[in-house]
Amino acid sequence: MTRRKTPTPSPATEAEHARDYAAIALAYAKAAVADKKQRKHCKFVRQATQRHLDDLKRSRSKDYPYRYDEWHANDICDFVEKLPHVEGAWETPNLTLEPVQIFILATIFGWRDKVTGLRRFTDVYIEMARKGAKSTLTAGVVLYCACCEDEPGPLILVGATTGAQALKVFKPARLMALRSPALQEAFGLQVWAKAITIADNGGEIQTINSKGSTQDGHNPHMAVLDELHAHKDRALFDVIHSADGSRRNPLYWKITTAGFFLQGVCFEQRTYAAKVLSKAIAAEHFFAIIFTLDGPADFTPERKVGDDPYDERNWVKANPLMPVTPSLAAMRRLATAAKASPGSEGEFFTKRLNKWMGAATAWLNVTQWIACTDTSLSIDDFRGLDCYIGADLSNVDDLSALVLAAIDEKGRLLVKTWFYCPRARLESADATTKQVTDLYRLWAKEKHLTLTEGNFIDHRVIEQQIRELKEQLAVRKATFDQWNSGLAMASRLNEDFDDGGEAFAAQLGKNANNHTDPAKEIEARVKAGPGHLRHDGNPVMTWCVGNAVVDRRVNGSLLPKKETPNSPNKIDGVDAMVNATAPMLLPEDEGQDLGDFLANAVTA
Repeated sequence: MTRRKTPTPSPATEAEHARDYAAIALAYAKAAVADKKQRKHCKFVRQATQRHLDDLKRSRSKDYPYRYDEWHANDICDFVEKLPHVEGAWETPNLTLEPVQIFILATIFGWRDKVTGLRRFTDVYIEMARKGAKSTLTAGVVLYCACCEDEPGPLILVGATTGAQALKVFKPARLMALRSPALQEAFGLQVWAKAITIADNGGEIQTINSKGSTQDGHNPHMAVLDELHAHKDRALFDVIHSADGSRRNPLYWKITTAGFFLQGVCFEQRTYAAKVLSKAIAAEHFFAIIFTLDGPADFTPERKVGDDPYDERNWVKANPLMPVTPSLAAMRRLATAAKASPGSEGEFFTKRLNKWMGAATAWLNVTQWIACTDTSLSIDDFRGLDCYIGADLSNVDDLSALVLAAIDEKGRLLVKTWFYCPRARLESADATTKQVTDLYRLWAKEKHLTLTEGNFIDHRVIEQQIRELKEQLAVRKATFDQWNSGLAMASRLNEDFDDGGEAFAAQLGKNANNHTDPAKEIEARVKAGPGHLRHDGNPVMTWCVGNAVVDRRVNGSLLPKKETPNSPNKIDGVDAMVNATAPMLLPEDEGQDLGDFLANAVTA
């Protein structure tokens, strides 16, 4: 290994690097996207690779702030392939990266800020089945970030729930450095029992465990969290992120397999990653890739079942290095044991097929929802139509939603949205809601979210919007959620808009009886595409759609809900859309008027 202080882009890439890794990464991405029958690549991998290809096109625009630098993409891969194997018996003395590993490294390190030249991605989430060489790959990245990123005094933290787990990454990094005299000489590495120091730049690599209360004060250039699914609280996660902003180009690197703890920080990060990949939210700094089996919702609407977990042709989706690791023989043995024992089956599904156990079923397909976007949709499109308003009102300090819905002359469901939040909510310092608060700030800045003054939601602002819509359009009904301040607002509106007929405003109780029909109607229209649904593309609504999961009952009923009762990821827009759609489905020839239906629905 020749001495090199800092990677500096050079046109002599072929001479400096052993292989054209950028080309290999591009070929992998194209192959994954072209896998239309989904034989080898799951939905999340196809989304991650499509994102890379889309970004390459976007980078040609002067307005796009990032560029793909092939030199940096090649350099990280070349560095890792110069490191020795330290576990097991291999045909070559040094590591040989598989195309999927090259794609991951080349994408993370190749994308650069056009102005500063710094890495675009500062947050990484990699989820795949056990024995996927995650720790070995991460060990190589640890050494690279410690030596080659031109960062003064780079502190690299390798963290896990226990010291023993943290060694799963630190130990191979230590052995790689110990067995590489050229690496030691090139960068002045000194290898100790519990640390690695870099004399040239004053850097250090050390481990950290989950006793977060005793770990304050660190300022990492790179922080690794291994097997994130095992973290039962946020202590260590919050500690390593607490110094965010004090390094010019930090890297938070999270690797994990699936687990069972749906209330933990890992499933939270996994959910966030899925939203980034589906484009439900935009997070240019966040790289995510998830290797797992596909479920029924991940295929076309015609596909009614997901991947068979016992069909060995599907195993490569969760184990992208098969048959290199794990071997096909090993997977067959584990599958045989899983069939014979329910306990072994759960372990096989989570650890070998990377399937989260106990997760509720995602409801609407975000990609299909986005396909129905029409940002030109305006109030004028609702003129002359029978319109309905649905609302979901927070009672204190969080999100409230208002939806205007109608069926146009082409039979399409039109959906226009408004969202509201108290300004004080944006000042929240709660670490558990930081990501959501950051999104609120962005949406407020972009005028997708209206801020009301004070610490509590000001329902007068929402009520005024309803009154304006009633004056401009033929709004037949405003339907509120059962709880919070809906009743008081409904009473005021009914008093002012009393025409001697049925009440203008009513409440709809949230239960499967009341929500099944409108939810199924929305679900069918989203699957059918833009010819059946047209919405305004509000990113807050897209986020709510991505957050909604559903309970499907034996009797065919269903109820959209949040992932967990206390989740900061809201579905208020979805509930408001259901509330707006429900009265539209009432048959007019069955003798029951709308007011009776809604009155009965409250107690159903």
